[in-house]
Amino acid sequence: MDTTEAFAGLECVDCGATFDAETAGHRCGECGGILDPTYAYDDLELDRETLASRPFDSMWRYEELLPFPRETAVTMDEGATPLVDCPKMADELGVERVLIKDEGRNPTGTFKDRGQSVAVTAARAHGASDVALASAGNAGQAAAAYAGRADLESHVFLPARSSHTTKAMVNVHGGEMTVSGGRITEAVAAYEDAMAEHDDWYSLGTFVTPYRHEGKKTMGYEILEQLEFDVPDAIVYPTGGGVGLVGMYKAATEFRELGLIDELPSFYAAQASGCAPIVEAFDEGRDVHEPVEYPDTICGGIEIPDPGASPWILEALRDSDGGAVATDDEEILEAAIAVAKGEGLEMAPTCAAAVSGAWELGERGEFDGDETVVILNTGSGNKEADVLRSHLMGKGI
Repeated sequence: MDTTEAFAGLECVDCGATFDAETAGHRCGECGGILDPTYAYDDLELDRETLASRPFDSMWRYEELLPFPRETAVTMDEGATPLVDCPKMADELGVERVLIKDEGRNPTGTFKDRGQSVAVTAARAHGASDVALASAGNAGQAAAAYAGRADLESHVFLPARSSHTTKAMVNVHGGEMTVSGGRITEAVAAYEDAMAEHDDWYSLGTFVTPYRHEGKKTMGYEILEQLEFDVPDAIVYPTGGGVGLVGMYKAATEFRELGLIDELPSFYAAQASGCAPIVEAFDEGRDVHEPVEYPDTICGGIEIPDPGASPWILEALRDSDGGAVATDDEEILEAAIAVAKGEGLEMAPTCAAAVSGAWELGERGEFDGDETVVILNTGSGNKEADVLRSHLMGKGI
């Protein structure tokens, strides 16, 4: 297994047990907790000048802080997405600067490509022939795309509510698709049944593989470098399973460890009111969420009623002096349309929860007026353009 020089192995975020990445591929063998890649930071010599000398061409430019070298990666040059200034939004929010990290420009149109690039690289390194996962939609499409590039068979379990575009592209990329029930919980149940029958399938599931959050952390590196290491005051992220949020939190702590920044940005989890287990846990001061019994939101990508990594998500929010916010579907859809109309950027409804969440934070007085706020657009608006158009038609537009 070809790994980078500083990659030290895998550590359980719950019990602290450590494992050799050569033999451990998924959850902790001691307690079943989430495994996290670790590095010998003292062995790394990575400074601002070194990064500035490299082309801004792919997330793999940070290979020293990834488990696998770029030359072995399953990659389509994902990452290196723009950080777009949005002055109208800054005026509306009442802050100095608003920037949108536009992840819709990745190969399959979402930030899921970052995670699947590293996870599929790991699957191939472990000698897998088949990969599998349950997904609300976009992660499944990305998995099928990267599996195809790696000459692996993919098995994707989706709920019926996944967009037509996503379901079509799973098949176009050569993936075997199983549609189960209306919501993600039913797709997960079907996936778990299949995994029990196929012990040779390599899981790409959220926080089952240790490598998806590792790919997504590169969003954090890029944001900090694109701002010339001037740490933003707030990063607002549309949160379901929270993979990207904990990834960016890890990225910021790593850059601080390496002396590239002195402080952490404040991370904010934005959720839909119809499914907001993280917001509820944060507001009530709990260290773990309570599952939402009856989730109900149009934002399928963040309708995750039982996020398994909630302790880690809540730690990231509190350690960074951030917070959590929920807004209703009407506000989220209006936010997506406002960004498209005012700034020209196309956001899927799920992603626009971060915009409506930022507006809500502003109305609460969370910002003083001189802040730099970064909002994550985790996927392209053309993924669910029909939802946005239907919303406009419902208003007679």
